[in-house]
Amino acid sequence: MKGISSRVTKALPTHAKMDCADNTGAKVVMLITVLKKGGVARRYPAGGVADMIRVTVKRGTPETRRQMFNAVIVRQARPFRRADGTWVQFEDNACVLTNDRGDVQGSDIKGPVSREAAERWPRIAATAKQIV
Repeated sequence: MKGISSRVTKALPTHAKMDCADNTGAKVVMLITVLKKGGVARRYPAGGVADMIRVTVKRGTPETRRQMFNAVIVRQARPFRRADGTWVQFEDNACVLTNDRGDVQGSDIKGPVSREAAERWPRIAATAKQIV
């Protein structure tokens, strides 16, 4: 897990729903909390690209529904600025289910993955077909 290259705008607060971009059987997940985040009093925890989060599966196969998993956010719809000055924005919010160490549970990732998430989580970079 290497350092992130730029400070990403936190776009997904608690209870945000997003797509699951892997083939584990989960389709729509809901963000419960952001892991390893120091909070501020009376502020909802929010996550951005490359953050590890705790999610629950809202729509998917019966084996995965109503269970909690760790996940890493790979896309967010809110624009964020990279260190080189470019702005990046995706069409949707998406995450990939992982374990505690960041290893991907599925064998395939659908759609593009942000460069920030690929740099921070090497197993996601190895599984991704397209890194933006």
